[in-house]
Amino acid sequence: MSLADLLLTPGHGLLTQSWAPRHQRHGTVNADGFGVGWYAPGDPLPARYRRAIPIWADRSFADVARVTSSRAVLAAVRSATPGMTQEESAAAPYAHGPWLFSHNGRIEGWPGALEGLAASLPTARLLALEAQVDSALLWAFVLEQLDAGDTAGEALTHVVSNVAAASGARLNFLLTDGTHIAATAAGDTLFWRTGPGSVVVASEPFDDGPGWHEVPENCLLTATAGRVDVRPIPNLTKEQVAP
Repeated sequence: MSLADLLLTPGHGLLTQSWAPRHQRHGTVNADGFGVGWYAPGDPLPARYRRAIPIWADRSFADVARVTSSRAVLAAVRSATPGMTQEESAAAPYAHGPWLFSHNGRIEGWPGALEGLAASLPTARLLALEAQVDSALLWAFVLEQLDAGDTAGEALTHVVSNVAAASGARLNFLLTDGTHIAATAAGDTLFWRTGPGSVVVASEPFDDGPGWHEVPENCLLTATAGRVDVRPIPNLTKEQVAP
Protein backbone atom coordinates (compact mmCIF):
# COMPACT_ATOMS: atom_id res chain seq x y z
CA MET A 1 0.00 0.00 0.00
CA SER A 2 1.29 3.48 -0.81
CA LEU A 3 1.75 6.12 1.88
CA ALA A 4 -0.90 8.21 0.11
CA ASP A 5 -3.45 5.38 0.22
CA LEU A 6 -2.85 4.92 3.93
CA LEU A 7 -2.42 8.51 5.15
CA LEU A 8 -3.82 11.00 2.63
CA THR A 9 -6.64 9.38 0.67
CA PRO A 10 -8.95 8.00 3.43
CA GLY A 11 -11.76 10.35 4.37
CA HIS A 12 -10.62 10.49 7.97
CA GLY A 13 -6.96 9.62 7.48
CA LEU A 14 -4.00 11.31 9.10
CA LEU A 15 -4.28 14.31 6.78
CA THR A 16 -7.84 15.01 7.93
CA GLN A 17 -6.97 14.17 11.54
CA SER A 18 -4.39 16.96 11.49
CA TRP A 19 -7.11 19.60 11.25
CA ALA A 20 -10.38 17.82 12.13
CA PRO A 21 -9.85 14.87 14.49
CA ARG A 22 -13.05 13.10 15.51
CA HIS A 23 -12.01 11.31 18.71
CA GLN A 24 -9.04 13.27 20.04
CA ARG A 25 -9.58 14.10 23.72
CA HIS A 26 -7.00 16.89 24.07
CA GLY A 27 -6.57 19.79 21.65
CA THR A 28 -8.47 20.51 18.46
CA VAL A 29 -5.81 20.72 15.74
CA ASN A 30 -2.43 19.06 15.06
CA ALA A 31 -0.53 21.67 13.09
CA ASP A 32 2.91 21.72 14.76
CA GLY A 33 4.61 19.23 12.50
CA PHE A 34 4.33 15.67 11.25
CA GLY A 35 6.47 12.69 10.42
CA VAL A 36 6.36 9.37 8.62
CA GLY A 37 8.65 6.38 8.97
CA TRP A 38 8.58 3.37 6.65
CA TYR A 39 10.51 0.24 5.71
CA ALA A 40 11.79 -0.26 2.17
CA PRO A 41 12.00 -3.80 0.75
CA GLY A 42 15.15 -5.56 1.87
CA ASP A 43 16.24 -2.82 4.29
CA PRO A 44 15.68 -3.39 8.04
CA LEU A 45 16.37 0.26 8.85
CA PRO A 46 13.42 2.62 8.39
CA ALA A 47 13.45 5.82 6.38
CA ARG A 48 11.92 8.98 7.84
CA TYR A 49 10.34 12.14 6.47
CA ARG A 50 9.68 14.81 9.13
CA ARG A 51 8.70 18.46 8.97
CA ALA A 52 7.88 21.22 11.46
CA ILE A 53 4.91 22.42 9.39
CA PRO A 54 1.36 21.05 9.09
CA ILE A 55 1.04 18.00 6.88
CA TRP A 56 -1.49 19.81 4.70
CA ALA A 57 1.07 22.56 3.95
CA ASP A 58 3.73 20.21 2.56
CA ARG A 59 3.08 19.69 -1.15
CA SER A 60 6.30 17.74 -1.57
CA PHE A 61 5.10 15.03 0.82
CA ALA A 62 2.01 14.42 -1.31
CA ASP A 63 4.29 13.51 -4.23
CA VAL A 64 6.56 11.36 -2.07
CA ALA A 65 3.56 9.56 -0.57
CA ARG A 66 2.02 8.86 -3.96
CA VAL A 67 5.02 6.88 -5.22
CA THR A 68 6.23 5.28 -1.96
CA SER A 69 4.93 1.92 -0.76
CA SER A 70 5.91 -0.07 2.32
CA ARG A 71 5.07 -3.20 4.28
CA ALA A 72 5.05 -1.18 7.54
CA VAL A 73 4.49 2.51 8.29
CA LEU A 74 4.42 4.65 11.43
CA ALA A 75 3.11 8.20 10.98
CA ALA A 76 2.09 10.99 13.34
CA VAL A 77 0.92 14.58 13.38
CA ARG A 78 1.93 16.86 16.26
CA SER A 79 0.20 19.30 18.57
CA ALA A 80 3.10 20.81 20.52
CA THR A 81 2.83 21.24 24.28
CA PRO A 82 3.25 24.93 25.19
CA GLY A 83 6.85 25.74 26.04
CA MET A 84 8.38 22.87 24.05
CA THR A 85 10.40 23.26 20.88
CA GLN A 86 8.61 23.26 17.54
CA GLU A 87 11.62 22.14 15.53
CA GLU A 88 11.53 19.25 13.06
CA SER A 89 13.61 17.16 15.48
CA ALA A 90 10.66 17.10 17.90
CA ALA A 91 8.30 15.46 15.40
CA ALA A 92 7.67 11.73 15.63
CA PRO A 93 8.58 9.14 14.68
CA TYR A 94 11.83 8.82 16.60
CA ALA A 95 14.17 6.13 15.33
CA HIS A 96 17.03 3.92 16.44
CA GLY A 97 18.19 0.83 14.58
CA PRO A 98 15.08 -0.98 13.31
CA TRP A 99 12.76 0.80 15.74
CA LEU A 100 10.25 3.61 15.18
CA PHE A 101 8.46 5.28 18.12
CA SER A 102 5.80 7.91 18.69
CA HIS A 103 4.16 9.42 21.78
CA ASN A 104 0.71 10.97 21.94
CA GLY A 105 0.34 12.78 25.27
CA ARG A 106 2.23 14.96 27.71
CA ILE A 107 4.05 14.96 31.05
CA GLU A 108 2.59 17.10 33.82
CA GLY A 109 5.20 19.22 35.58
CA TRP A 110 7.76 18.86 32.79
CA PRO A 111 10.73 18.76 33.09
CA GLY A 112 11.17 18.64 36.86
CA ALA A 113 8.72 15.79 37.37
CA LEU A 114 11.02 13.34 35.58
CA GLU A 115 14.32 14.57 36.98
CA GLY A 116 14.76 11.51 39.18
CA LEU A 117 14.03 9.04 36.39
CA ALA A 118 16.24 10.94 33.94
CA ALA A 119 19.14 10.67 36.39
CA SER A 120 18.97 6.88 36.06
CA LEU A 121 19.82 7.03 32.35
CA PRO A 122 23.42 6.80 31.12
CA THR A 123 24.89 10.20 30.30
CA ALA A 124 25.45 9.13 26.70
CA ARG A 125 21.74 8.37 26.32
CA LEU A 126 20.77 11.83 27.58
CA LEU A 127 23.30 13.54 25.32
CA ALA A 128 21.84 11.71 22.33
CA LEU A 129 18.29 13.07 22.77
CA GLU A 130 17.00 14.36 19.43
CA ALA A 131 15.01 17.22 20.97
CA GLN A 132 14.38 18.89 24.32
CA VAL A 133 10.83 17.58 24.61
CA ASP A 134 9.11 15.01 26.80
CA SER A 135 8.61 12.55 23.93
CA ALA A 136 12.33 12.37 23.24
CA LEU A 137 13.09 11.56 26.87
CA LEU A 138 10.36 8.93 26.95
CA TRP A 139 11.94 7.38 23.86
CA ALA A 140 15.27 7.25 25.71
CA PHE A 141 13.57 5.35 28.54
CA VAL A 142 12.07 2.88 26.05
CA LEU A 143 15.42 2.35 24.34
CA GLU A 144 17.05 1.65 27.69
CA GLN A 145 14.49 -1.11 28.34
CA LEU A 146 14.93 -2.57 24.85
CA ASP A 147 18.70 -2.64 25.31
CA ALA A 148 18.18 -4.43 28.64
CA GLY A 149 16.40 -7.25 26.81
CA ASP A 150 12.72 -6.30 27.12
CA THR A 151 10.32 -7.16 24.34
CA ALA A 152 8.56 -4.20 22.73
CA GLY A 153 5.49 -4.68 24.92
CA GLU A 154 7.54 -5.10 28.09
CA ALA A 155 9.54 -1.96 27.33
CA LEU A 156 6.41 0.16 26.90
CA THR A 157 4.68 -1.16 30.02
CA HIS A 158 7.79 -0.61 32.15
CA VAL A 159 8.11 2.99 30.99
CA VAL A 160 4.41 3.77 31.33
CA SER A 161 4.32 2.36 34.86
CA ASN A 162 7.50 4.15 35.97
CA VAL A 163 6.58 7.51 34.48
CA ALA A 164 2.97 7.39 35.70
CA ALA A 165 4.24 6.69 39.23
CA ALA A 166 6.48 9.78 39.07
CA SER A 167 4.07 12.25 37.47
CA GLY A 168 0.60 12.64 36.05
CA ALA A 169 0.94 11.87 32.38
CA ARG A 170 -0.79 10.87 29.17
CA LEU A 171 1.23 8.06 27.67
CA ASN A 172 -0.12 6.69 24.41
CA PHE A 173 2.93 5.03 22.82
CA LEU A 174 3.40 3.30 19.48
CA LEU A 175 6.51 1.20 18.76
CA THR A 176 7.41 -1.00 15.79
CA ASP A 177 10.37 -2.73 14.17
CA GLY A 178 8.47 -3.24 10.92
CA THR A 179 7.18 -6.66 11.96
CA HIS A 180 5.93 -6.31 15.53
CA ILE A 181 3.73 -3.53 16.92
CA ALA A 182 3.31 -2.50 20.55
CA ALA A 183 1.08 0.36 21.65
CA THR A 184 -0.43 1.73 24.86
CA ALA A 185 -3.74 3.42 25.57
CA ALA A 186 -3.05 5.56 28.62
CA GLY A 187 -4.73 8.94 28.40
CA ASP A 188 -6.12 9.11 24.87
CA THR A 189 -7.91 6.99 22.28
CA LEU A 190 -6.45 4.01 20.42
CA PHE A 191 -8.11 1.77 17.84
CA TRP A 192 -7.15 -1.27 15.78
CA ARG A 193 -8.41 -3.22 12.81
CA THR A 194 -7.15 -6.36 11.10
CA GLY A 195 -7.33 -7.30 7.44
CA PRO A 196 -5.96 -10.16 5.34
CA GLY A 197 -2.41 -10.46 6.67
CA SER A 198 -2.42 -6.90 8.01
CA VAL A 199 -3.19 -4.78 11.06
CA VAL A 200 -3.76 -1.05 11.50
CA VAL A 201 -3.30 0.67 14.87
CA ALA A 202 -4.40 4.30 15.01
CA SER A 203 -5.46 7.06 17.37
CA GLU A 204 -8.81 7.01 15.61
CA PRO A 205 -10.39 5.14 12.67
CA PHE A 206 -9.50 6.52 9.25
CA ASP A 207 -12.84 5.50 7.78
CA ASP A 208 -16.36 4.47 8.82
CA GLY A 209 -15.96 0.88 7.70
CA PRO A 210 -16.54 -2.16 9.94
CA GLY A 211 -13.98 -3.98 12.03
CA TRP A 212 -12.55 -1.18 14.15
CA HIS A 213 -12.04 -1.94 17.85
CA GLU A 214 -11.22 0.57 20.58
CA VAL A 215 -8.47 -0.37 23.02
CA PRO A 216 -9.66 0.02 26.64
CA GLU A 217 -7.96 2.64 28.80
CA ASN A 218 -4.71 1.61 30.53
CA CYS A 219 -4.09 -1.32 28.22
CA LEU A 220 -1.22 -2.62 26.10
CA LEU A 221 -1.76 -3.77 22.53
CA THR A 222 0.72 -6.07 20.81
CA ALA A 223 0.34 -7.22 17.23
CA THR A 224 1.84 -8.89 14.20
CA ALA A 225 0.26 -9.09 10.76
CA GLY A 226 -3.35 -10.15 11.29
CA ARG A 227 -2.98 -10.95 15.00
CA VAL A 228 -3.73 -8.64 17.94
CA ASP A 229 -3.55 -9.10 21.72
CA VAL A 230 -4.85 -6.55 24.24
CA ARG A 231 -4.30 -6.76 27.99
CA PRO A 232 -4.24 -4.40 31.01
CA ILE A 233 -1.00 -2.64 31.89
CA PRO A 234 0.12 -4.05 35.27
CA ASN A 235 0.18 -1.71 38.26
CA LEU A 236 -1.36 1.22 36.37
CA THR A 237 -4.42 2.88 37.89
CA LYS A 238 -6.87 5.37 36.44
CA GLU A 239 -5.70 7.99 38.94
CA GLN A 240 -2.14 7.86 37.59
CA VAL A 241 -3.14 8.93 34.09
CA ALA A 242 -3.55 12.70 33.66
CA PRO A 243 -7.01 13.84 32.56
